[in-house]
Amino acid sequence: MLSLGRAFRVTWLGLVALPLAAAGPTLKSAAGDALVIGCAASAADLQNEPLNRLIRTQFSALTAHRDMMPALMVDEGGRHTFAAGDAVAAFAREQHLEFYGHMLLWQHLSRDWLFKDRAGRPLSREQALANLKDYITAVVGHYRGQVKAWDVVNEALSDKEGEYFRDTPARAAIGDDFVVKAFEFAHAADPAAELYYNDYNIELPGKRAKTLRLLRELRAAGVRIDAVGIQGHWHLDVPEAHVITDAIREFHAAGFKVMITELDIDVLPRTVSGADMQTVEHGPNPYPHEFPPEMQRKLADRYGEVFDAILAPGVVTMITFWGTHDGRSWLNNFPVKNRTNHALLFNRALEPKPAFYAVIDALERAKQRQAAATK
Repeated sequence: MLSLGRAFRVTWLGLVALPLAAAGPTLKSAAGDALVIGCAASAADLQNEPLNRLIRTQFSALTAHRDMMPALMVDEGGRHTFAAGDAVAAFAREQHLEFYGHMLLWQHLSRDWLFKDRAGRPLSREQALANLKDYITAVVGHYRGQVKAWDVVNEALSDKEGEYFRDTPARAAIGDDFVVKAFEFAHAADPAAELYYNDYNIELPGKRAKTLRLLRELRAAGVRIDAVGIQGHWHLDVPEAHVITDAIREFHAAGFKVMITELDIDVLPRTVSGADMQTVEHGPNPYPHEFPPEMQRKLADRYGEVFDAILAPGVVTMITFWGTHDGRSWLNNFPVKNRTNHALLFNRALEPKPAFYAVIDALERAKQRQAAATK
């Protein structure tokens, strides 16, 4: 006998579209009490009533997409610009959603004056540390008591073999303890907030080893570090499912909680990857209008496989999608500008895709495994 989720998935794979209200299941109800299912959304998203309704119906957690990144929290003159972040925080509070802060330190979408002088040279260590402390203290203090957890440092580790940290403005000015200092300042500003290190590709063995090294160094330095955030910007064929599961188990065995913080699945061809945020103007755009049935099936199968891999160890307690629907995915403009990606569970009309029902099924399977394990 088919589960409710499986039955609706078959219906969708048969390309008979039913409205979500008639279908019934929601991500947060399928996840149950042990797993938080979130999305990233902006203040502007919340002004769109259908999208607002989708968020509050489907999700149990919220991350303020770009609105709380450093360049959006303070202007070039050092004046804080909290309005958009405040709007997302207020929505999360009103809807009883767990609220996550993203992020405090990143080499992109930041302000040059934090770590560089007007000539572009690194500031002195003392001045850079003072700037970082003032920034983190102001932002974390402003949201004290509202944010469950902060992504304190984002993407500090290098992708290059044999290189540990990226060459970033913060590191150039402060030194290799810039990560430790960021965690110190965040904890002092809100001792109750959980603190995460967040990065991409850290499920892969090489970068996983660097991440474990960093987590252990933070712990040895005596700073609060609660969890590692695996971003989860994955593809239809990579990484292999067992790699995801192995990484989660290894991080957990080392004594750290594991969260999936920015999940999506890129369905378009690409020739570049990484976190340098460089985009190209032109590239293949194979699905500019409709996402064909065979690709819907591939995406659904991949999401089901990915969720099974994430949930198999039974330790991940938060999964956040990086966006709400296909039209609001960053992958429409990365790494190629102005393409039509189909990376999330809801299409541009806010309708659930077959991938949605594949995730519902995976969540139900995980609950069944948990129930059987506790008998």
